[in-house]
Amino acid sequence: MTAAPDARESIVSAARSLFRRGLTHGSTGNLSVRIGDDRVLVTPTGSSLGTVEAGDLSVIDLRGRHVEGPKPSKEAFLHAALLRARPRAGAVVHTHSTYAAAVSCLDGLDPRDALPPLTAYFAMRVGRLPLLPYFAPGDRGLERTAEETARTHSALLLSNHGPIVAGASLGAALDAIEELEETAKLFLLLRGLPTRPLTPEQRRALEPPPLS
Repeated sequence: MTAAPDARESIVSAARSLFRRGLTHGSTGNLSVRIGDDRVLVTPTGSSLGTVEAGDLSVIDLRGRHVEGPKPSKEAFLHAALLRARPRAGAVVHTHSTYAAAVSCLDGLDPRDALPPLTAYFAMRVGRLPLLPYFAPGDRGLERTAEETARTHSALLLSNHGPIVAGASLGAALDAIEELEETAKLFLLLRGLPTRPLTPEQRRALEPPPLS
């Protein structure tokens, strides 16, 4: 398990990187890292990922309850839900990145599989992307659905909101959410054009194990 001081610095470094590259804006987006059997470091409420500091981070438990530090993000309960659902996951990243958020606003998507497997890396790092129903930010009505869906999917797309991804490590979660954003961009660029996604057989050969 990552030691808390190292986890704090890792979160700050990842937050800065996401903000610099435009994957978050304003005070949107939040990150978390598991630091013990029942403790999670998470970015605080109302903070910008471009300016958050190690000492600003909150600690919650796996029920999403505030344990110490500043008040956590109002979406901290989602991080806890994904980490409960995926005991081997070590981190969760949530953004409002432009292309994934745009896809989340489209009508007519398959809620079981919102993005086609346009590339091998999407199939490997994301797998299938379920689209969850709309809930206002911070509405804990989403918690049960998110936890149940995360048991078999490491990445979720929140309707009219954005993506949230769990990974074995913070680096893995970042890789997956960036791959998701790039695939969303490709999907929007290609809308209306004939495409050739991976075949079901090609996809199955690359998809991550359900509980990895």
